[in-house]
Amino acid sequence: MTRMMDAWRRRTGPERFETYTRWTLYVLLGVLPLMALAVVAGTAVETGVAAPLAYLVLLTAQTVTAVVVIRDGVTAFRDGTRLRRGPLAVLLALTAATVVAGLLIGTPTADLGWSGRGAAVLLALACCVWALTPVLTSGVLAGLSLVLAVLAALAGLPDIAPTQLVVSMVSFAFIMVTISLSFRISVWMLGIVWEQERTRRLHARLAVAEERLRFSRDLHDVLGRALSAIALKSELGAELSRRGEAERAAAQMLEVRELAGDSLRDIRAVVAGYRTADLGAEIAGARSVLRSAGVRTRIVGEEANLPPGVQSALAWVVREGATNVVRHSSAKSCTIDLAVDDDVAQLTIVNDGATAAPSSGSGLLGLSERLAGLGGTIATDLHGGTFTLRARVPLAGADGEQAAAPETMDAP
Repeated sequence: MTRMMDAWRRRTGPERFETYTRWTLYVLLGVLPLMALAVVAGTAVETGVAAPLAYLVLLTAQTVTAVVVIRDGVTAFRDGTRLRRGPLAVLLALTAATVVAGLLIGTPTADLGWSGRGAAVLLALACCVWALTPVLTSGVLAGLSLVLAVLAALAGLPDIAPTQLVVSMVSFAFIMVTISLSFRISVWMLGIVWEQERTRRLHARLAVAEERLRFSRDLHDVLGRALSAIALKSELGAELSRRGEAERAAAQMLEVRELAGDSLRDIRAVVAGYRTADLGAEIAGARSVLRSAGVRTRIVGEEANLPPGVQSALAWVVREGATNVVRHSSAKSCTIDLAVDDDVAQLTIVNDGATAAPSSGSGLLGLSERLAGLGGTIATDLHGGTFTLRARVPLAGADGEQAAAPETMDAP
């Protein structure tokens, strides 16, 4: 039991919802053979035991096949693939056989309506239609359910009176249409949940791609010309050396060294700009990213009056925390709390929907190393699906340089 609970907790929100939806549909289909017992209970006197028993066996086999078909149907609806033809063909064949067996059952005169042939045929047809709900549109499903309900009611003739026939048609139609649409709505809701999950993952991938593009563009603009010049002058120096013009070759090599030094300074400037973070901007960006991912975000406290070094260090904590919320959880809400207590700045990020604590190789390890240079610490806690990231930096540790970005950051 503990292992099962651990496996359940490791599942994401959409995975849990899919499991719940699937088993709900399976259980509803599994109830049909039990309902069939009540349908055929009073018919053995008129038709004998053979027909009701054959009907029950066929309906049970049909139900098992229907569970397989609806399982494939939910997967096909979720992934946009085709339904397997083998189980579908078996289901249709069993449905036809079960309907024929249901027509051989009598109808007790003492209880017209939900007994005998009409109800038996209805259960067989319902089992087939409900198994196909993931691959049928709502309009087709409602119309088909209505037609089959009428046909099932007509199967009770000539043992039922016209008045009872109308009552059976209405009741059968209500049962078929409402339950069929309930099945369809359940599958549709599952599709909506997975669509939201795909959108959330797409936002995370786009954010990563945008940041990579920006950084690559900066490196290209800064280093492209310099590296081209270094390559050209190195080739020229090599050629001059082969000709025996040592002085000119040495002059070219000196220019290459100067270009390399300039390039090194340029790339340090680019990296310094990339590694410098503003706490206010990061909090605003985190709020925007989290809300675009459907996460309710609450900001508590302000970053004003914090030393620049502390602001820079906590800014990277905000970026890393928001990144992990978007990429590694199915959070619905997140709180970012900034406070100063006893000359220590404390940043706390709490989100729900967590399935596992970050590994030691994540960007949190890099952040911990960087904050250690300021005398700060990072602590994490996972309890009941709620993940807490807490960073503490003493204000006295901000006298040195601003904290640089961690080298093993998870991409935002």
